[in-house]
Amino acid sequence: MVATLEPMESQQFVGTRIDDFITDRVARFLRKRGWREAIIPFTGYGSADHVRVLGRLVLRPVRARSYFGMYAEAFLHQRGWRNFISAPVPRRPVTVKVGDEDLELVTDRSGYIDVTVKGSALEGGWQEVTLSTAEAPDATAPVQVVDSAQQFGLISDIDDTILSTWLPRALLAAWNSFVLTEGNRQAVPGMARMYQKLLAEHPGAPIVYVSTGAWNTMPFLSRFMKRHGFPDGPMLLTDFGPTQTGWFRNGANHKRRALAELARDFPHIKWVLVGDDGQHDPAIYREFAELRPEHVELIAIRRLSSTEQILAHGTATVLRDSADLEWEPSAVTQVSGVDGDDLAPQVWRAIESDQSD
Repeated sequence: MVATLEPMESQQFVGTRIDDFITDRVARFLRKRGWREAIIPFTGYGSADHVRVLGRLVLRPVRARSYFGMYAEAFLHQRGWRNFISAPVPRRPVTVKVGDEDLELVTDRSGYIDVTVKGSALEGGWQEVTLSTAEAPDATAPVQVVDSAQQFGLISDIDDTILSTWLPRALLAAWNSFVLTEGNRQAVPGMARMYQKLLAEHPGAPIVYVSTGAWNTMPFLSRFMKRHGFPDGPMLLTDFGPTQTGWFRNGANHKRRALAELARDFPHIKWVLVGDDGQHDPAIYREFAELRPEHVELIAIRRLSSTEQILAHGTATVLRDSADLEWEPSAVTQVSGVDGDDLAPQVWRAIESDQSD
């Protein structure tokens, strides 16, 4: 079976047509210079009856063979700007092997692979699926298969929740994202410890990182999380650039869609939603809790410092908009703190109180 969701050419927004034209010309240029297809596997998730497989097909240069060349390449890849340099391979056949089943699909216009395989019959825990093309070497993508009896899960934002980015002020955002090396990024104190303890108390529970950050930054984020002790888990990121309806993607809608998909895929799980007050996490989480209270255990919000609020908004005051509504009484408990060490005791008390009711 071949799966593709590509729209008809006549339906494409002008921005996507321009983007597709540039992507095609760049790919032709790079192929002539010896760049070859490579699969970047992302971490997926699933349950007893389905798995979601994620990845991307890109063009990459042949790796340097000398010691100096490999050292220089490794150093440059730690510079933020390298995360955003990629050459996607759109509309290319890919084979996804899940257990004994092979699924033929086609990458989307940005080279992404995002497919849900029904009836996967994979055992619970961490498993692997295989992605392959006619040209690229096979790649294995990790998949966390969650037991159907699991009732607890964590959903976490990334920027300013676990990672201090000082975003999104344009100049500082560009400096942090494109210039600084990875070692200069700081983890929010206590967040990794809180996540580790929560998951230790709920063996087999998933943690899913939902962010408006770009997929291009996924390799850096994976290394950052490993270095600072954050638990492994799928990341649901987004892609910068034109869509079928506009020049830029809507980050808030991306989070809303991701939350709805997780509620659908794991109907028995009640999630602890962790975010920050620098953008729209409080409003999006409360909205989700109002619509699906059976899927939300608790909302935990990290309060940005005055300095971080100024960098984010130009004011030390937390901005509110028409979507930032608070209902009385609240559908679920919400707690807040300046970091993980401040949030952790509040989270324990709220969970224990809910379980004792």
